[in-house]
Amino acid sequence: MRSLIQTTIVFTLLAGTFFSCGSGSKTTEVTADANANDSIAMQMDFFGTTPDGQEVHKYVMKNKNGLEVHVINYGAIITHLKTPDSSGEFDDIVLGYDELQGYLKSSPYFGAIVGRYGNRIAKGKFTLDGTTYSLAENNNGQHLHGGVKGFDKVYWNIEPVSPAKLKLTYRSKDMEEGYPGNLDVTVYYTLTDDNALEIEYEATTDKKTVVNLTQHTYFNLTGAKRDILDHVLTIYADRYVPVDKVLIPVGDLKPVNGTPFDFTNPTPVGQRINDDHEQLKVGGGYDHCWVLNGQDSLKTAASLYEPTSGRYIEVLTTEPGIQFYSGNFLDGTITGKGGVTYSHRYGLCLETEHFPDSPNRPEYPTVVLNPGEVYKTTTIYRFGTR
Repeated sequence: MRSLIQTTIVFTLLAGTFFSCGSGSKTTEVTADANANDSIAMQMDFFGTTPDGQEVHKYVMKNKNGLEVHVINYGAIITHLKTPDSSGEFDDIVLGYDELQGYLKSSPYFGAIVGRYGNRIAKGKFTLDGTTYSLAENNNGQHLHGGVKGFDKVYWNIEPVSPAKLKLTYRSKDMEEGYPGNLDVTVYYTLTDDNALEIEYEATTDKKTVVNLTQHTYFNLTGAKRDILDHVLTIYADRYVPVDKVLIPVGDLKPVNGTPFDFTNPTPVGQRINDDHEQLKVGGGYDHCWVLNGQDSLKTAASLYEPTSGRYIEVLTTEPGIQFYSGNFLDGTITGKGGVTYSHRYGLCLETEHFPDSPNRPEYPTVVLNPGEVYKTTTIYRFGTR
């Protein structure tokens, strides 16, 4: 078990920046005085201990406008994200647990970084250079989100880069969960003063492998006061990836035009979710990847608006796709933060990523990472009100 000792780290960020931890204390504070009137602080609190004795801590970033992002070093999980409504009242807009035990016991990837491969790989198999690799079949005979112990269930090293930026690192060892190569992963979370959460992903490998990282936060812009069916969604995509009954891609990419998958104009999530459409039936609602318009440069992928609170999120990414999941498998058996029961469709995910089963689909954008290359992607969630 790691113990906290007295230490001070000085950041050269503007003026008056410090990082300190009192001997025997469970709290660390990082502050930066931008000027006489503004200050930004990061706080670290003890969050729990894993079964193998590793201490988990929660880091709280807060910008000058009062937005807060809480991150723990188990699963690189975002546990809280507090933003104001149109009246200036702050609320937590992501699902999760009050204590570490919830994430350890049973969590549908609340707030986590998922990998080594986010989304599904058919029958848990793929081939590189003539070698077939077998992965865990942990979801209806398919491989999902990195396997039995994916990146959402591991201990990440974490360090503040500045009072508004966290660096998390993890080494996925060769053949961990069946994947080849030692993969060194770095994720940066940055909370900006223009109310954006920037997520930067980097990875390198010493052996040819596949990688597809994403962030699996469940959003509910009401503050989890009701389901997400009235949230108004726009997805900047003219095509989507059709899937079979086990949610593996099947056939060609399909146009969204004339289907319930057309979110090119702002549309309430629940407006067509129960339509008699084959693809809605196989997913129990929306659980599909949209093919984003535009190339690899940073582009607007989606926007989400909740009318009663006035909150909205704009999603930008360098990734080619976005998985929209409408919380179909939430069924009221999970009690989350503040004792709230997470009923059917109480949260939704907007996961920026490559397409599902890409290792077996040469026609899709590649997810292969070679030694000497750097996997590097960026996603930005920008928050505001209307």
